[in-house]
Amino acid sequence: MQFLATRLEGAYRIEPTPVSDERGRFERSFCTREFEAAGLHTGFVQHSQSWSSARGTLRGMHFQRAPHGEIKLVRCLRGRIWDVILDLRTASPTFRLWQGFELAEDNRNQLYVPEGFAHGFQTLTDDVEVGYMISTHYAADYASGVRHDDPAFGIDWPLPVTAISERDRNWPDYG
Repeated sequence: MQFLATRLEGAYRIEPTPVSDERGRFERSFCTREFEAAGLHTGFVQHSQSWSSARGTLRGMHFQRAPHGEIKLVRCLRGRIWDVILDLRTASPTFRLWQGFELAEDNRNQLYVPEGFAHGFQTLTDDVEVGYMISTHYAADYASGVRHDDPAFGIDWPLPVTAISERDRNWPDYG
C-alpha cells in the first residue's frame, strides 16, 4: 500500500499495490503493520456498508462529536463516488478546508479520514456500494453533520443532487 498525504493534515489517500497473474489480482486493503508504520490508527471496531441506487445521490457531511469522534477508512466497492472530507478541527492549520477524491471499484483507492473531519460523498454512477471501517461505535446522541451546500465551506459537488436525506438537507449553517 502507498499512503499519500492529502492537502488536509492527517488525511491520506491509500493506493493498493496489487499482485497480478493469469488468475487475476490480489491486494491488501488493510494491514496493521503497514498502517502502524505510516502512523495511522489500526483499531477499527465497526465495518459498515452503504448502497445507493441512483447517480447523484449525496450522503453527508457526517461526523460524531467528542468523546465519540471517529476515524474512517472509506472504499468504493462498486461504482464511483466523489468522496469529500472537511477539516472541522479548530486548532488545525487546514481548519474549514475541504478536499474531494474519486474513489471507484476500478482504482480501488481508499481514504483515511481522521477524527474531527466531516465526511460525505456523491455517487457518480448508479448502483454504488461503499465500505467503511470505523474506529468507534455509533453513538446516536453524538451524531452530527454540516450541510453539503453550506456557504461557509463552498464544497464543489460534480453533479446536481438527485437524492439526499431530510436530515442531511437540513443541517444548520455552520457557526
